Amino acid sequence: MSMILSASVVRVRDGLPLSASTDYDQSTGMQECRKYFKMLSKKLSQLPDRCTLKTGQYNINFISSLGVSYMMLCTENYPSVLAFCFLDELQKEFITTYNMMKTNTAIRPYCFIEFDNFIQRTKQRYNNTRSLSTKMNLSDMQTEIKLRPPYQISVSELGSANGFSHLSVGEYKGTGKISAAPHQRLEPVTLPGIVSFVLSLLCGALNLIRGFHAIESLLQNEGEDFSYVIAFFLGTAACLYQCYLFVYYTGWRNAKSFLTFGLICLCNMYLYELRNLWQLFFHVTVGAFATLQIRLRQPQGKAPDYNV
Repeated sequence: MSMILSASVVRVRDGLPLSASTDYDQSTGMQECRKYFKMLSKKLSQLPDRCTLKTGQYNINFISSLGVSYMMLCTENYPSVLAFCFLDELQKEFITTYNMMKTNTAIRPYCFIEFDNFIQRTKQRYNNTRSLSTKMNLSDMQTEIKLRPPYQISVSELGSANGFSHLSVGEYKGTGKISAAPHQRLEPVTLPGIVSFVLSLLCGALNLIRGFHAIESLLQNEGEDFSYVIAFFLGTAACLYQCYLFVYYTGWRNAKSFLTFGLICLCNMYLYELRNLWQLFFHVTVGAFATLQIRLRQPQGKAPDYNV
C-alpha cells in the first residue's frame, strides 16, 4: 500500500528539527530511515532545494526554501508528484504560520511541535487519494518536476566519510548534478555586527571623498604631498576589506582582520595633520569595533545531534 509515513520540518542552517509528525512504527525499516533523516538534516546546506533518497522499500523526499527544509518519508511506490505536492503544502502553511525571525532564532528542538496537527491532517488527506482535493495543482507540479526533477541521492553518497564533497562539481539545474559546495558558513549576523558593517562602509566613504578632495588640491597646488592621497585610498581599501572579512569566510581570517586594523591605524596616524582628534578617534574606534565583530563571527561548527 502506497502512503506517507512521516514528515518533519528542519532548519537548514544547523539541522535543528522545528516540528515533526508523531510516529509509532518501531520497525527495523523505520528505524533505519530515521538515521537517514538525521544524516540528511546535517547536510541540507550542501544539497539542492529538491531531492529524493531511495532506501529500498521507502523514499525520503525533501524541499528547502528560506532556510527551512520540509522532509517526508513514504513507501517506494508513492507517486513522486503527490509527495512533492504534500511538501509544497507544508511549506506554504509553515511560512504563513511562522515568520523567519522565529525560525532563525529558535533554540530548542521541536519548538513548533504544534505544527504537527497540520502535518497529520495533511498526511491523512494525501494518504486517501480518492478524497484528495488538490488535483488542480497536480498538473502544475508534474510539469515542474519534469522540467526540474529532484536530485537523486544514493545511500552510498549519504554514508561516505566525506559527505558529498567527493561528488563532481556541477551547476544544479534539475539535471541530476549537485551544485558546488558553498563556502564555509559563518554564524548568523548580530545587530552589533550589522552596525559595525555600516560604520565601516561610512568610514570607507569618508576616506574616499577626502581622497578625491586631496587629488583636487594636488592639481591646484603643485606643492601638496601626494602621499596623503595614497593614505586616504589605503584607508578606504582597508575599511572595505573589513566589510568583506565580516561577510565571507577566508583562510587566516582573524590575522587578516588584525593586519587590516593595523593599516587603518597607520593611515590615520599619517593623516594626523589633516584630521582633528575626534575624527581620528572615530575612525580608529570603528576599525577596532569591526575587527572585534569579525573575531566574534566565527565559522559554524558541526551541526549538533538533535536526534532527528
